[in-house]
Amino acid sequence: MLTQAHILQWLQAYATEIEQNKAYLTELDAAIGDADHGINMDRGFKKVSAQLPTLTDKDISSILKAVSMTLISSIGGASGPLYGTWFLRASTAVVGKQELTAQDVLGILQTGLDGVLQRGKAQLGDKTMVDVLSPAVTAFGQAVEESKGTVEAMQQAVVAAQMGLQETIPMQAKKGRASYLGERSIGHPDPGGTSAYLMLKSLLEVLET
Repeated sequence: MLTQAHILQWLQAYATEIEQNKAYLTELDAAIGDADHGINMDRGFKKVSAQLPTLTDKDISSILKAVSMTLISSIGGASGPLYGTWFLRASTAVVGKQELTAQDVLGILQTGLDGVLQRGKAQLGDKTMVDVLSPAVTAFGQAVEESKGTVEAMQQAVVAAQMGLQETIPMQAKKGRASYLGERSIGHPDPGGTSAYLMLKSLLEVLET
């Protein structure tokens, strides 16, 4: 069972992961984007981290919604709206809940992905965070169908996300600033896909502790 405390720990862990990978994410973005993904994400999640102590008495939906509002107001570029949408949509899947079943977590992952698909208009193979989030949702859903627990389902989701991220390397970008580079976007992992992978990985790490 994923508790409200787990959610707070996950958001803190993700903020730390972004801070530790800020330079790497910016380096990836320098190759195919605006060279600001790490900087923007770190700015947004530093604000999320500072906000977490005020959310300890909130239910999970309210926490995710608060994170969404913070990200939308503090992250520039495409990342703010996309991550903000992910957390906002995710919040609608678990209204009023203090703990989540594996089915609830699947709801968060699926509605978050649906929001990103609608907002960003990207498809699988466009070299975006969708290429990481979509296989992760599929793998998690498959695990739930097989009656696996949340931890095992998340383990499978993270493996699928990592494979999806690797598969962005040979892709030519079709969305965002990277798409302007044409074939020069080939050979680099997608920065947004990388931060999406870190988001899922940090959730798994919290669940495994």
